[in-house]
Amino acid sequence: MTGATPEVLAAGVTLGMPRREAEALATFATILERDPGEEARRFEQVVSAIEELVPRVEPVSPGLLYVPVDGAVRYYGGEAELADRIAKELDRIAGGRMGGDALVGVADGPFAARWAAASARVGEPLIVADTVAFLSGLDLATLREEMGGDEMVHTFKWLGVATLGDLANLPRDALASRFGNDGVLAHRLASGEDRPVDPREIPEDLTVVMEFEEPLETLDSVAFAGRVLAERLSRGLRQKGVAPHAIVITVRSAQGDERQRVWRSADPFSERSISERVWWQLRAWVEGPGIPGGIAMLAIAPFDLSGEGRQLGLFSDESNLAETERALARAQALLGPDQVLQGRPQGGRLPGERVSWSRWGEEPAKPDRDPSAPWPGATPSPSPALVLDRATPLEIEWDGGMPSRVRLGSRWEPVLTWSGPWRLTGQWWNGRPDADRYQIVTSVGAILCVVSNGRAYLTAVYD
Repeated sequence: MTGATPEVLAAGVTLGMPRREAEALATFATILERDPGEEARRFEQVVSAIEELVPRVEPVSPGLLYVPVDGAVRYYGGEAELADRIAKELDRIAGGRMGGDALVGVADGPFAARWAAASARVGEPLIVADTVAFLSGLDLATLREEMGGDEMVHTFKWLGVATLGDLANLPRDALASRFGNDGVLAHRLASGEDRPVDPREIPEDLTVVMEFEEPLETLDSVAFAGRVLAERLSRGLRQKGVAPHAIVITVRSAQGDERQRVWRSADPFSERSISERVWWQLRAWVEGPGIPGGIAMLAIAPFDLSGEGRQLGLFSDESNLAETERALARAQALLGPDQVLQGRPQGGRLPGERVSWSRWGEEPAKPDRDPSAPWPGATPSPSPALVLDRATPLEIEWDGGMPSRVRLGSRWEPVLTWSGPWRLTGQWWNGRPDADRYQIVTSVGAILCVVSNGRAYLTAVYD
């Protein structure tokens, strides 16, 4: 849920809330599909107004923008003065309406600033003096968007972690071992640290430019040119193995006037997201104030490049898709049709049950178990890297009901940490007894095991 009327908000709905929860609280509400392009066009007047006060405006999405205020605070005489000035400017351009809807927050870092704004009251900007203390009282649900969903949030709450302060008090290395990069990111945000950006100098050949002898005046021609230029930029980025965290879109009119806008993203821009931002911005300029005489030049420049690059999937573009299909068909001809399989998610409580396999190239069968069902008692994240076809007997020594040593090959390895048990109720009518699952970490790796009728079995290995 990305937007709501005051009546819906008064019913208890909050921005970012899942649709089902919002509909349960506000049964009278009408749900509308988003039109990001139209939202960007309307939001452009807000961006332009704030840009008159603070030149470095960085829109994230329609309705949300960040403003680095260090220099502006000194110029306007303080954070409160600057926040009030922005609210008054928004009120002025909307004839007293938009200022009443704007929420302004000031804090150290984009994540904290965003939730400071979400916690602010209309007409009363929230200025956070102690960012760490402010974050410590926030509910874990504030991480939903950064974590890409509720799965990790629910796991933390199941472990007894209720607020960002509780999360920040946990050892970061333990979260890294248990949850990987997502755990580190969650801990950094809860501790008031945004993900660091490693900017480097942009090679000149990565900035793409198009000039037009006949200036572009219609929205269709502008959209086509923007799409072509965005694709050209994406090809150049792929060749360099980098992805930008920000792009600068610049147009020059036939009369020589230039307009420029910076779009920023916490995650590296993909080819699709670059094309979307370019389209939103060009539409906002053409349908909003207009470009006198048409567009004579269009340029897109990437910056804040991610040196780690991006890991593209097998089917990320058409060339990869064709090459992958040929390779898999060749392997299937050599090994047999049952040796090259493709997996799709399905429901289940054990990792091995949550994948439905079918032959490559054939229409996949309908999953036996609905993947969208709740599946209470499912093994919590992270998912293991290797799932065994058959459970293997495993020797474990127990001390007071807790695992103390695990026999791996010919050696006994001490247990460094563990979690569980998670009860797995068996189908007694089919001869399947109840079992308990444990995640166990030793000095040589982490494993998932199942204990049933006093015997332990290895079922999966974590990376």
